[in-house]
Amino acid sequence: MKNALRYIGISILAFIFTGTIFINAQSIDNPTVDMEVVEKIVEEGIENSQLMNMASYLTDVIGPRLTNSAGMYRANEWTAEKLESFGLDVHYHEWGPFGRGWELKRFSMHAQSEYGYFPVTGFPKAWSVGYDGPVSGEVVYLRLDENHTLDDYRGKLEGKFVLIQQPAEAEPSWNPIATRNTTERLLQLANATQQPTSGGPGGTPSAAVLARQQDAYERAQFLIEEQPLAIIDQSYRGFGGQIAISGATLPSEPGTPWAERPRPHDMDAPQSIPQISLTREHYGRIFRMLEHGVDVTLEMDLQVEFQEDNLMAWNTIGEIKGSDPDLADEVVIIGAHLDSWHAATGATDNAAGSVVMMEAMRILSTIGVQPRRTIRIALWSGEEQGLHGSREYVSDHYGTIEGSQYQSTIVRATEDYNKISAYYNVDNGSGQIRGIFLQQNEALRELFRTWLTPFSDWDASTVTWANTGSTDHVSFDRVGIPGFQFIQDPLEYFTLSHHSNMDTYERLVEQDLVRNAVIVATFAYHTAMLDEILPRKDGFTIVTD
Repeated sequence: MKNALRYIGISILAFIFTGTIFINAQSIDNPTVDMEVVEKIVEEGIENSQLMNMASYLTDVIGPRLTNSAGMYRANEWTAEKLESFGLDVHYHEWGPFGRGWELKRFSMHAQSEYGYFPVTGFPKAWSVGYDGPVSGEVVYLRLDENHTLDDYRGKLEGKFVLIQQPAEAEPSWNPIATRNTTERLLQLANATQQPTSGGPGGTPSAAVLARQQDAYERAQFLIEEQPLAIIDQSYRGFGGQIAISGATLPSEPGTPWAERPRPHDMDAPQSIPQISLTREHYGRIFRMLEHGVDVTLEMDLQVEFQEDNLMAWNTIGEIKGSDPDLADEVVIIGAHLDSWHAATGATDNAAGSVVMMEAMRILSTIGVQPRRTIRIALWSGEEQGLHGSREYVSDHYGTIEGSQYQSTIVRATEDYNKISAYYNVDNGSGQIRGIFLQQNEALRELFRTWLTPFSDWDASTVTWANTGSTDHVSFDRVGIPGFQFIQDPLEYFTLSHHSNMDTYERLVEQDLVRNAVIVATFAYHTAMLDEILPRKDGFTIVTD
């Protein structure tokens, strides 16, 4: 870690010597870097980091943090206590109602055939219903093709475990699991000039998509009517014992927008069937045994607990108050989602981002910064179910979209809409920050490039015009507020840990996360010190009451 400090010191001195970095940055038109503060941030962040200790407690001790679960509430309380210990003013933002919480109390699965026994590795999907004790039954494959229809299985599935997929085809893992961004990839991002086109949410589904949705809807409705012991599928990604998994699903009529589909956590949701995902290896073995005409019996112990006393959810909010009387009521927000899925401990998704943001606030508070604007941290809940926590926060404080949330550019703004300068987010795993997405806000290119210059020895210098999505900065960007996600090295995020049973503390890379906290702290500080808030990008119509 001390080598990292030495290297960045060399970079800083080089930029000072060449005259491209100056002290006390304040102007967007003449971007500069406050090197005195940057040096303090680097020294505190590298030499005295508390990040990995916080990451261990959040993942190993508190564990999975499904929205509205006991684990999520514990995470809200613990993060609030930690932020208070750093000297921040802390409160909760309550939003909702979200719906029922869910906690897995016990799970095991065992297979038996005439040729012997073997344990089965699997995991129930969140919000699956459970049983009072172990249940057992035969395994059936729901074969649907030109020769087999749902009617062939009517009245034959009760008390059975039902496989619903063909097994995934395996091949050797030729590509590395963990990677970093290559020079070519970063150059491609830096040269991006237009947004890739896609159908995107809100587009009209094709006839083929609607046909697949109709088949899935009819199958799901049929299985609920037949009441098997459980519906079994395989991990949607990966071999080697990986189980990538999210939440249970309910029948949804074709064409229903994603946000309007029924959810098992809704209080009025219909009773569903337990839904279990197995490793691809164990799913494939059971499937092939059936194909060989060998009967397989499963025993499953699935016990769960639903939390229905409190349907509201919390975001943890903390802040360092602004010191400039004219600007203190304006804010710069850094954030990450605190909630996770349940198959592991949510380390890379997204304890990593949460502790990076907490460490950035600790650094700023410890070195005694006096930002002109208030610097705020927000740790969101409900991200995994649709960015709920951040969307509700933006709606409550800054504005809402009139009409389609994906297609409209008319924003009904609150009186505080122009009191937020920017929102910065980290939510792409443990990989090091290599730059930032502009979200098509070209006016900020030179500003962000300047703020990244002290970190050139960490290869954190790419600024891309391109958009990125699927995390909480979208809630701000969608209403025209500058919201940004940093470019990160992928490492094992999308190949191994994301939404899987492998998402544990061991997947965290300390050097990368420590550097990320330093970079985020400098962005937050410099944004808070500008004479003006960051410029909004074009294309939005702002209306007020």
